[in-house]
Amino acid sequence: MKRLALLSLVWLAASGCFFQRTHVNQPIEPARLDQLQPGTSTARDVVEALGAPTDVVQLGKRSAYRYDHKVEKQTGLFLLVLGLRGVDSNADRVWAFFDENDVLTHVGATIEAAEAGYGVPVFQDPD
Repeated sequence: MKRLALLSLVWLAASGCFFQRTHVNQPIEPARLDQLQPGTSTARDVVEALGAPTDVVQLGKRSAYRYDHKVEKQTGLFLLVLGLRGVDSNADRVWAFFDENDVLTHVGATIEAAEAGYGVPVFQDPD
């Protein structure tokens, strides 16, 4: 009986679980994107609405600003010799394109960072 109790104690001491959440850059609020009007808004208006861009790309006389926000959530369970880990990573990305006068021509956005979730690892058939 003492062996079983000792084995149970070792098993409990060697097991554990964790939850982790990681953010990269500030969230992109969709309401701020609605403030931007192609043909009217300027590069300054975009920076005032969204903040400093992650990246600025020169396209000849034109330019583009890239904004990124990433959320990654991880869960894990470790039981002596077995470890399970689940990771879900989603991102928001916005591209704002400007003409040679720094007037906004168009905006493209994917807003999915909030959809990242915690979960147990799922085993899937590779086919």
